[in-house]
Amino acid sequence: MSKDVYLDAPNIGELEKEFLCRAVDSGFVSTIGPFVEEFERQFSRYLAVDRAVSVQSGTASLHLALHELGIGPGDEVIVPALTFIATVNPVSYVGATPVFVDVDRDTWTIDPPGIENAVTERTRAIIPVHLFGNPCAMDAIMAIARRHNLFVIEDATESLGATFRNRLTGTIGDFGCFSFNGNKIITTGGGGMVVGRVLDRLAHIKFLVNQGRDESNGYFHPEIGFNYRMTNIEAALGLAQLVRLDTFLGQRKKLNQCYRNEFDGTDLLRLQGEHLNGTSACWLTCGTVAAEIDIPSLQSALREQRIQTRRVFLPLTEQPPYKKFVRIDCPTSREIYRQGICLPSSTLNGHGDISGVCEAIRKHAMSRGPRRQTGKLYATAANGAGCQL
Repeated sequence: MSKDVYLDAPNIGELEKEFLCRAVDSGFVSTIGPFVEEFERQFSRYLAVDRAVSVQSGTASLHLALHELGIGPGDEVIVPALTFIATVNPVSYVGATPVFVDVDRDTWTIDPPGIENAVTERTRAIIPVHLFGNPCAMDAIMAIARRHNLFVIEDATESLGATFRNRLTGTIGDFGCFSFNGNKIITTGGGGMVVGRVLDRLAHIKFLVNQGRDESNGYFHPEIGFNYRMTNIEAALGLAQLVRLDTFLGQRKKLNQCYRNEFDGTDLLRLQGEHLNGTSACWLTCGTVAAEIDIPSLQSALREQRIQTRRVFLPLTEQPPYKKFVRIDCPTSREIYRQGICLPSSTLNGHGDISGVCEAIRKHAMSRGPRRQTGKLYATAANGAGCQL
């Protein structure tokens, strides 16, 4: 490759520069300023919800949701084994116990029958993660929650714009939590957002993010809060990115389809599958490679060609702080990690970049040993469509 092919680099342009300059020129560069309220307002409008509360990170949004629901010591929270550690760390922050459940082999999202089997008299909440932008089976999850009187906190940090049964992820459960880290679908540099069903709860979260300060009474703090506010500069960047969100989503879906066209009908790379009733935001296009392909070796070969990739998340059941909480084996999560890879998905990439990535993967596979005599392991784009953007 003559240039870098980006995994998840943000797409920052002239509109973002304009909004940032407006924020700087206003003099409001910290946690007070008009862009914060406007970003919350526009984000609410996009999701068609009554209110959104901006925060410092996706992790903070999950922490606040758990805190607001009164979840704490003695309570259990069900989480998928295959996710970023930021999903489960807030469970520890509030003193609750995480309960790990394996994921579906096709969609890589939390397995509803596994949730049902994990419920105990101490279970208070489920945190379904729309992994890599791919929606969970929310109808089944919500049904389980209703049967057992559980809260549902959607970890939608990777799935802004994804839908399940025509409903946007993050708007289905009791709370929806979003991240605007530098590598997400839209970015504020850092930052996150909380949405929910109950306006009083959201109003209380808005109060908590400012150190629990009663602003009508000076520096009076009737309860312990958090320093989880978004800055005006971050919100300005977020507003500009939100204007471009639909374009970003369209580009990501096209890149994802390029990979599918290239590898459809082969055994070399099996991409993460979408739920029948869901539409992925395609934050990252990920898949599992054939068993004979060594992921570190593949990554090294791609890196030499300036192609950025990363491993799928190491399961939480394998993370040192959480091994003591493991109750059941989660073999699917382990297998996906062992053979899983996240491919270049940034909207800075074009169709030629993705075609080059696919060709590099095929060449590496062919260099590792004799070709398989059966199947279509090393076929080129099976349907001849290739990448059409």
